[in-house]
Amino acid sequence: MPLTDAALRAALDRIGARAPVRFDEVTGSTQRTAIELARAGAPEWTLVAAGHQTEGRGRLGRTWLDEPGRALLVSLVLRPELEPDRAGLIPLLAGSSMARACEALARVQVRCRWPNDLLVDERKVGGLLAESVLEGEAFAFVVLGIGVNLGSAPGVPGAGALGDVDAAALLEAFLETFARHYEPAHPAFAGAVVEGYRRVCATIGRRVRARTTGGALVEGEALDVDERGGLVVRTDAGLEVVRFGEVEHLDQGALPG
Repeated sequence: MPLTDAALRAALDRIGARAPVRFDEVTGSTQRTAIELARAGAPEWTLVAAGHQTEGRGRLGRTWLDEPGRALLVSLVLRPELEPDRAGLIPLLAGSSMARACEALARVQVRCRWPNDLLVDERKVGGLLAESVLEGEAFAFVVLGIGVNLGSAPGVPGAGALGDVDAAALLEAFLETFARHYEPAHPAFAGAVVEGYRRVCATIGRRVRARTTGGALVEGEALDVDERGGLVVRTDAGLEVVRFGEVEHLDQGALPG
């Protein structure tokens, strides 16, 4: 079933959410549209999707490319009651939720490369982007963008595709898993998110090189993810926690089961 306004409303109905939806066959960026709606007061669970993006955005200022009609492209408005220093938990929850949804529908092993990539056989089939605005010491909103290559991958080195999976079914499966665990005000939220992420993380136990947003290089063994969503790396100089940035796997390693 292709994505439409009706399909987006049906997906929200599955989680009992009542919020605006918007589907565009072609758009510049679902993320940009969702941020505009959030700034205008759109409620939590407002859902924006497209069949193709001409100006898709990835992390760290990158461009996200897709094959028209061959990807799931959605952005979701959230208004979490969560300490700003734990913002990294949102993409981790989204990553583990999407990995499980992909596995259930495509019957392939999907793993997460910290902090935001979805991998099948070390090829990137999807990515996540969380952008937030603060009001004082709290979130005004977080917009969570998700892109998953379905039937085919764009001509980008290292890109892959999940397979011929129905976009509407994948969105429903993702939202059901994400909403079930999305309890940001609960005291156990951080621990539950991290525990779920560890089970699908392809980075823990690997030798990695992390380039932070400040330009610093951190190289060593990825040991764990902490309860703020940071990657704990054992380097020659001791333990380092990477909060933001990009991670490269330096060995093939063994993916967790």
